[in-house]
Amino acid sequence: GSPPPPPRLNAHTFQQLFDADGRLVTESQLRKLVFRGGGVDPSIRKDVWKFLFGMYPYTSTTRERKALALEHHVRYKMMKHRWLALIPSSMKMRVDETDKELYEVALAYQQTSDACNLKGQEVDLSEERCEQIAFLELQAKVYADRQRINVHELHEAIRIIDKDVPRTERVLAYYQNEGVINLMVLRDILITFAAFHPDVSYAQGMNDLVSRFLEVLDSEVDAYWCCSFYFEKIASDFKEEGLIRKIRLEEELLKELDSELHAHLLRDNLNGLTFCHRWLFLGFQREFEHSEAICLFEILSSHHLELNSLEAEKARDLERMSRFQREEGEVRPEMPLANADYTFELFICAAILLEKREMLLRCTDEVQLIQFTNSLQGALDLNIVLQRAEEAFFGYCNKSVVDCFKKHCTEQKKRSLFGLNLTDLFF
Repeated sequence: GSPPPPPRLNAHTFQQLFDADGRLVTESQLRKLVFRGGGVDPSIRKDVWKFLFGMYPYTSTTRERKALALEHHVRYKMMKHRWLALIPSSMKMRVDETDKELYEVALAYQQTSDACNLKGQEVDLSEERCEQIAFLELQAKVYADRQRINVHELHEAIRIIDKDVPRTERVLAYYQNEGVINLMVLRDILITFAAFHPDVSYAQGMNDLVSRFLEVLDSEVDAYWCCSFYFEKIASDFKEEGLIRKIRLEEELLKELDSELHAHLLRDNLNGLTFCHRWLFLGFQREFEHSEAICLFEILSSHHLELNSLEAEKARDLERMSRFQREEGEVRPEMPLANADYTFELFICAAILLEKREMLLRCTDEVQLIQFTNSLQGALDLNIVLQRAEEAFFGYCNKSVVDCFKKHCTEQKKRSLFGLNLTDLFF
């Protein structure tokens, strides 16, 4: 069986990370706790995500965050007003009439909706804030009006959004019964993002990513800002070349970890690791049970364990010292440069491939590979995969040191064979 999971980051530990003014003083400590605890306790998830995904700076005080929340609220409201004014018809979602439940909700939402009524608003809109809000609204309106919006392109994005939103994971409790209205909120967030980020606009699959933010934060404004910051970081993944690059990196990593499996999957009739594309794009959203998938998303977003992190440096240093002692102090090459492009999510992906190695070696064509990926839905054990990914990660760190020593020894042998360095010939 899998080892017992470590305790999750809880409210008590989280509170201890703040100073008297409410600054989260040790960002690296929070990231480590999220990673080592295998995610965050659901009771504090909302608060942790606002830091983890960049909505609030770690150095902000409690007071500054209140002001920032108000600013975010007002700016989002003005951005939403802008596209609604530009394309009034976009208020109406195109829903297939056979989808009775959503069709009726869309109709009701369209009649009652007002950009001022934002889901989950928790900001102080009291009378005494009136003057401040009026100033922020003016600022936000100037910002929203300045942005150039290509109406034709936005129309096209809305058309695809209206196709994708009904396909979002409707089985989730969040969208059940009266929760179905949350799909309309999800749509508004996606349109606002597409309108104000024309370089990215809308890419298929974004609905599932935003859905995760909306479900956790249960606030239209917070979900918009958190996923905006997140999308800016992963913008290249929405473009074909970005995804191809990621698949190539995964193939290179697998070659380092298991050359036999790599050779098998890269045969002509299997088309490489393109079948992993959805795993990487959606952060393994469908391969684990839903609550585990959310934990994995937090773990990956903590960026605690990466090849340029302190943990990796320590591991490589230890391996280097033990090699150095074994060679009795003879060989001391420079520290190796591990490929920092191998992010931890690529090790998670590799861990799944290694975990299911026997099944994969039996696949002989793309149809069988598709059947294989479908069989994984909700079936993986997070603890086993995490353990395997960490082993692969530290194994790779050590291998990069070993390879470096081997290379150094070979070069030394070559030098002693020739007795001369090239430089000796010229000076």
